[in-house]
Amino acid sequence: MTSPSDRPTAVVTGASSGIGAATARALAGAGFHVVLGARRVDRCAEIAREIDGTAVRLDVTDPESVSAFVAAVPECRLLVNNAGGAKGLEPVADADEDAWRWMWEANVLGTLRMVKGLLPALVASGDGHIVTVTSIAALEPYDNGAGYTGAKHAQAMLHRTLRGELLGQPVRLTEIAPGMVETEFSLVRFAGDAEKADNVYRGLTPLTAEDVAETIVFAATRPSHVNIDLIVLKPRAQASAMRAYREE
Repeated sequence: MTSPSDRPTAVVTGASSGIGAATARALAGAGFHVVLGARRVDRCAEIAREIDGTAVRLDVTDPESVSAFVAAVPECRLLVNNAGGAKGLEPVADADEDAWRWMWEANVLGTLRMVKGLLPALVASGDGHIVTVTSIAALEPYDNGAGYTGAKHAQAMLHRTLRGELLGQPVRLTEIAPGMVETEFSLVRFAGDAEKADNVYRGLTPLTAEDVAETIVFAATRPSHVNIDLIVLKPRAQASAMRAYREE
């Protein structure tokens, strides 16, 4: 795969839906050639046709899949680590180890694999940028969420450590930490239970995937000497992970 010389290449993981899909569209509108990666490559291909991008199958929990993806992307200016997610909402006493293991693979090791794989290309671009979508779960704990908050804290520490390790290299690092965003996130967390998923956003107006995408594009299009370290965005009705105002 080669990208048009007049468009810098942006890689977006978890790009088949939600924040990833919205970010791919927004970055294309901002002048990037977007490489969309996700397991559901058919969905990525539909979006790629729409935005004149490229779709490549990617499972960030599989090292071989990541290696094949990286081999298909010889140039990269921007990496958006968006793949991840949550499974379950149980107290620690009832924790499902398989769910915890998946969350660490998807959120933490998946981010690690993508950074390691694409870092040489990001440095070689002369103006690289790594954007990692974490969560307010990377900033605070909440009841019954230790598996996810633990994974997101670890993902954030990985990202924030890079800020120092890459000092002096032509690579910027931005962490995006959203609160409630209405996507497939809660549907995945509750194993497809639509009623439980809908109840998460009951009585308030959550963020949309497009809200987060616009924020990512803002950070990615600042002058190259400007590094926006962390952006936290939440619905107006949400104060913290455990406190929100809901209309009856």
